[in-house]
Amino acid sequence: MKHFVFKQIAAVALGVWASVAGAIDIEEITSPGGIEAWLVHEPSIPFVAIEIRILGGTSLDQPERLGAGNLMMGLLEEGSGDMDALAFQEAREGLAASFGFSIYSDAVSISAQMLTENRDEAVALLRGALVEPRFDDDAVERVRAQVIAGIESDAKNPGRLASRSFFAAAYPGHPYGNPRSGTADSAAALTREDLIAAHSEMLVRDRITVGAVGDITAEELGLLLDTLLGDLPATGAAALPDHVDFALIGGMTLIDFPTPQSVAIFGHAGIARDHPDFFAAFILNHILGGDGFESRLMQEVREERGLTYGIGTNLLNFEHADMFMGSFASGNDRMAEAVEVVRAEWALMAEAGVTADELASAKTYLTGEYPLRFDGNAPIARIMAGMQMIGLGTEYITDRNSNIEAVTLEQINRVAAELLRPEALHFTIAGQPVGLTAGQ
Repeated sequence: MKHFVFKQIAAVALGVWASVAGAIDIEEITSPGGIEAWLVHEPSIPFVAIEIRILGGTSLDQPERLGAGNLMMGLLEEGSGDMDALAFQEAREGLAASFGFSIYSDAVSISAQMLTENRDEAVALLRGALVEPRFDDDAVERVRAQVIAGIESDAKNPGRLASRSFFAAAYPGHPYGNPRSGTADSAAALTREDLIAAHSEMLVRDRITVGAVGDITAEELGLLLDTLLGDLPATGAAALPDHVDFALIGGMTLIDFPTPQSVAIFGHAGIARDHPDFFAAFILNHILGGDGFESRLMQEVREERGLTYGIGTNLLNFEHADMFMGSFASGNDRMAEAVEVVRAEWALMAEAGVTADELASAKTYLTGEYPLRFDGNAPIARIMAGMQMIGLGTEYITDRNSNIEAVTLEQINRVAAELLRPEALHFTIAGQPVGLTAGQ
């Protein structure tokens, strides 16, 4: 019954936030123990969402224990303190609390949603998962088996094969080139000591950002954060990686894989998130291959020629690297034509830029969809934690759309000429495409 009530309250919250997304009041707080956070206090709904990001992620995996961070994060809900995995899950369900643990190349994330009436008990339970994970042998082997099954499944997926090869070649010798889950062999070799080491290196206080939304005051949040996170190590022994340049040059890599439809990952170096021209590049990406069916690549590759069901591009910004990349799938007999169309559209936009109508339409879409992201306590908490991690200030929420509106046709076409380099595009294709050879 409590779980059902929690879902009902969350549904009400969606409606409330959808109506007030333009009037979010963010408080910047510091806990008595020195943990900084952003808070949106909304007492009308009796629950709170908390998003915690800790910089580092799988980029901190040591070469001799690839995948340790991924396996460690998968075990945080598998028992803590004097609770085994079953007892932990039963306690969480009894509190109608929701926890999420994820790991990415540059960060780990901990998400929590809880009712006000159960907040203290839920925080105590979550603290145990973060500070006192058990890493019991049976739980380790069960989650390890799941990880290895996923790795083996990826080895039969042409999209995963292409992506893994692309990133390994784009960032050779750098953590960004390693698969986040490790390999089947590395996952199988991980020991409990490896998991303990990954935990002490990745879950540390000096790289934390926090977003919190809901029925909690600034004073209450400060005390909560000290309780929840105060016993984590102050800092980790592993250093964050250095900046790395995109290493692939223009051309093509082919991965022979028996499938009727090949998958292509393509791209070249990108633009930093804090670059003065980032918003122009952001709009440019939308016009070239971004959301929806109106992008040039969707029109030319799918609508005009029927070469794919879907194609998209995005600006990928790691903490220490930047990429402009895209992907699509096409039949083996049509992949060569699809590649040529992508190259041609890349070159056309680099040379001729975008039109005034395309720019106006993109601005309308991008400014209109932005408020829709603020559709609940948890999404707002995630947005705020992410903003802090990439160095944005609280004013970004209100300034973001004006930054988009400020981009001129002259600026975006200059950026198109500077950023888009068709000769540097590298395609990594898994499948058996007809008429293509490696390196071309």
